Amino acid sequence: MPATALELSTLGHRIRHQRIQHGFTLDELGALVGVAGSQLSLIENGKREPKLSLLQAIATATGVEVADLLSTEPPNQRAALEIELERAQASTVFRRLGVPAVKVTKGMTDETIESILGLHRELERREREAIATPEEARRANTEQRLRMREVNNYLPDIEKLAERQLKAAGHLSGALKHRTVGIMAEQLGFELIYVSDLPHSARSVTDLEHGRIYLPPASIPGGHGLRSMALQAMAHRLLGHKPPTDYAEFLWQRLEINYYAACCLMPETASVGFLEQAKRERNLAVEDFRDAFGVTHEAAAMRMSNLLTEHLGIPLHFLRVDGNGAINRVYENDGLPLPEDVTGSIEGQVACRWFLARSAFEEHNRTTEHYQYTDTPAGSFWCSTQTGTTAEGEFSITVGVPFDDAKWFRGRETQKRAISQCPDESCCRRPDEDLTARWEGRAWPSARVHQQMFSPLPRGAFPGVDAGEVYAFLERHAGR
Repeated sequence: MPATALELSTLGHRIRHQRIQHGFTLDELGALVGVAGSQLSLIENGKREPKLSLLQAIATATGVEVADLLSTEPPNQRAALEIELERAQASTVFRRLGVPAVKVTKGMTDETIESILGLHRELERREREAIATPEEARRANTEQRLRMREVNNYLPDIEKLAERQLKAAGHLSGALKHRTVGIMAEQLGFELIYVSDLPHSARSVTDLEHGRIYLPPASIPGGHGLRSMALQAMAHRLLGHKPPTDYAEFLWQRLEINYYAACCLMPETASVGFLEQAKRERNLAVEDFRDAFGVTHEAAAMRMSNLLTEHLGIPLHFLRVDGNGAINRVYENDGLPLPEDVTGSIEGQVACRWFLARSAFEEHNRTTEHYQYTDTPAGSFWCSTQTGTTAEGEFSITVGVPFDDAKWFRGRETQKRAISQCPDESCCRRPDEDLTARWEGRAWPSARVHQQMFSPLPRGAFPGVDAGEVYAFLERHAGR
């Protein structure tokens, strides 16, 4: 995988340190290793990734091992300060301020950099204090998302377990039948029972002593929900789960049981075969995948995140966004710029207004998928979005890929295109200057309290309220 900007910065500092230690100028070391001094300068400044052969030549010229150059440790205190400042200035928290980054020069003292870093540390401390939900939960959720990104959101052991259980129950192809789910429960020694008095905080209850799995009758006559809840309850037993000792373990168990249910409803062998055929036809579509296995649009979209990268080599992002724009479920390994708080948490943050995940709520036809290309600071992305409604309100489900991979998907011909500059606040979070001048100090909206309380209370003229939307609303109604 390509090196990150911070990895390149550390490498550059270590190369510069060795060059200066040996008394070489950029041109002198460049001549020894066969590159121009200007090229070496780009490498030292973390702007270019050197080839391994060049790294070997630099190591030989400076009398060190390549492993020494590749170490993640800063070579000296000055380098450590510069790298920490670079990391701080690249953070979403700082970039949201719209303040220009400080350029470090040779003449800048260590004390000056320390002072600037002190301000950044205080900014991060205050951001942490603003978080409304337990920090442990947010950090655990973020760590789990990053952990899954590292493995392409793919858990092979659970995939194999699901296929074995399905085979033992006689399931061969097509949508998983309710009767087959019942057989799978019986083979584990359980009976599925539907009751109307489940504890309000429980999705299901398993009676280990008497071999019963209690489910809510609201799921009858059936559908994806009934099958999924029963499979999740079975997964606890199959995976040997014990009562969780902390929030991280609780979240991991929830992920595993959801993953197992998805593997049973959309088995790996059949699903990959379906997706590979659709890719050959350049006709990948969430709605086709959904209909082929009789599951919800969200389940099909999330299952794609388990399989597309691992088996088809396609990086992607998945978003579930509620009607007020907050992201409440996310997976990404394609580099899509998404909002983060100081802990790295994305859940609860508000998606860019120009993302289709939000603008799709304005579409009149809610029964089909909508498509869009979005240009971002990290490149262009194509996406497909479907909206829906529950008792809790509206939501959208989005699957998207980098521009080059759009060629495999239905809807790639769309002419709809948007531009997003987030996390730059001038993109969609900062009110229009003329409207601000017109309405600032002349309005006072009352904020709606959202059920989704992951995110910290937004800062601004009116806590919890989008000032830009308020000013635009007032402008529309001012003449009435």
